[in-house]
Amino acid sequence: MKKKKNINLLISAVTIILIFVLWFVSTNLDWVDRRLIPTPQATWNAFIQVLSDYKGHSLMEHFGASMYRLLSAFFLAVVTAVPIGLLSGYSDKARAVLTPIIEFYRPLPPLAYYTLLVLALGIDDESKIALLYLACFAPIYIACVSGVTKVKADFIHSAETLGASKTQIFGHVIFPACLPEMFIGIRTAIGVAYTTLVASEMVAASSGIGWMVLDAKNWFRNDVIFVGIIVMGITGILIDFLLKVLERKLVPWSGKA
Repeated sequence: MKKKKNINLLISAVTIILIFVLWFVSTNLDWVDRRLIPTPQATWNAFIQVLSDYKGHSLMEHFGASMYRLLSAFFLAVVTAVPIGLLSGYSDKARAVLTPIIEFYRPLPPLAYYTLLVLALGIDDESKIALLYLACFAPIYIACVSGVTKVKADFIHSAETLGASKTQIFGHVIFPACLPEMFIGIRTAIGVAYTTLVASEMVAASSGIGWMVLDAKNWFRNDVIFVGIIVMGITGILIDFLLKVLERKLVPWSGKA
């Protein structure tokens, strides 16, 4: 198993190296228009530049503003969507009330209702966090409901036979059984929220990685756009990696059934 894991890591590393080599060769040999895809050297120079300043803020300040919005919304979504989703999975009546609401707004493009959030909450971080919260909430809620409803009835009947109360059944049978699916929903939610982050920073923002990318587009600064994309991509990978580590710690039985 360890050998197979090491081989997979090697394949991933080689893939990344090959992509970088192709990027370097294709741009430096003018196989592609440098105005469309900048060279790695130009991207590095842009990174050094925005590291200290881009439109009045350093890269870390832009990054910090985006992470504050993203992680605030993500935290609020987890602490509300998990208990509500578990309740809906456990109760048919609660699911009948909440699921139509979730399914109504879930497919909507974020910008379709962002204007309403701005009118209600203003143009500051509150409306942006609310937009990201709604983006996070639906995947976590759906995963929790699905996890509870997929718990095998045999597990519940066995616990009842042993004299377990409803509270004990929920805490020792249902909740542990739905944790793997819950983590899938949480990982999906952070990805959806990250893609929504750019939309949230389109309106009345002056900082943030998403805003930086959008502003760079207006000035044809494709090198800065690439910097923002790479930073967001690496950050997304790191967040997902941390969630996987947390899942392995809290749900060691995941995937072993």
